Amino acid sequence: MFDFDATLPLMALQFVLLAIILNAIFYKPLNKALDERADYIRQKQSGGQKELAQAKELAAQYEQQLAEARKQSQEIVATAQAEAKQLATEAVAEAQREAIAKKEAAAQEIELQRQEALKTLEEQVDVLSRQILEKLLGPELVK
Repeated sequence: MFDFDATLPLMALQFVLLAIILNAIFYKPLNKALDERADYIRQKQSGGQKELAQAKELAAQYEQQLAEARKQSQEIVATAQAEAKQLATEAVAEAQREAIAKKEAAAQEIELQRQEALKTLEEQVDVLSRQILEKLLGPELVK
């Protein structure tokens, strides 16, 4: 079946030369390109993981800052509400004081007017009673 003559070593030599040539021309550059691509992918993947970790860290920081800002805003709102309530209470108290003062002033003025009216009435009563007495008794007897 097989004939072992001088062509067998020549074919083996051609096969080895073809393997060496293919290795030099095709396989080494292809392996180099594949290795470079694998390195590039590894670098990008590790860089992406680092960036993802940084993004997560930044997101956590922003969430913390947001929570602190919300807490501060709630404190500011609570403080403002307390101040507004205090101002409203003070305004109501001031209005009540003013109302009491006006009421007292009005009561004093009414009392003064009443006393003046009583004096006027007493004077008129004196004048009228003198006139009545003069008419009844005569002007000579009333003095």
